[in-house]
Amino acid sequence: MKITVAIPTLNEAATIGDVVDEVKPYADEILVIDGGSKDGTPDIARRKGARVVFDGGGGKGRAIVTAAREASGDITVFFDADGSHDAKDIPALVAPIQEGRAEHVTASRLLGGSSELHGGFDEFLRLSGAAFITACINRRFGIRLSDSQNGFRALRTDFLRSLTLVSRHTTIEQEMIAKTLKAGGRIVEIPSHEHPRRAGKSHVNPVRHAPAYLWSLLRDVLL
Repeated sequence: MKITVAIPTLNEAATIGDVVDEVKPYADEILVIDGGSKDGTPDIARRKGARVVFDGGGGKGRAIVTAAREASGDITVFFDADGSHDAKDIPALVAPIQEGRAEHVTASRLLGGSSELHGGFDEFLRLSGAAFITACINRRFGIRLSDSQNGFRALRTDFLRSLTLVSRHTTIEQEMIAKTLKAGGRIVEIPSHEHPRRAGKSHVNPVRHAPAYLWSLLRDVLL
């Protein structure tokens, strides 16, 4: 099965070149979905051999929907551009799909550890909010996931396209899980360590984005 590694970007010039190089051994296609970077991110990605498409600046959710439409691989792997994910875990991430055991595989920071989600008030809010949402998903669908928010995940591309995703921002991760389960898809988790981002700041503000997460929880999980 051919693998597309899809990397959403917004002003990630400091890291995108290295990230593209790191995923090359595991990808048949590298797809960079850019939200309107002003720092030369698309040019760096192209020079490294990635195919670049633009999502119109609609946020991470729009990037993922664009990737689902544009990916040529049988499996689409979503990989962050900040260097926090470990490309060496891609084979383990796609294996359950290749073996016919899952349509959707998520990398769990709770199982693999995180060097980022601790030490500060914002990190505490992000971790607490993620744990609450994951507990709601587990209760609603009768499963036992440990991490519903990690951006490092793989889906069978045809199944991904069938989910009719609507979230514009980082709530897309929990929407993908909820809609996978509602559609009868199988989800598997693998452990993967989250490293500190190599440059810049996270685009997630736990206070400002809290209403969007709660609305997505109500719309996609509880209803």
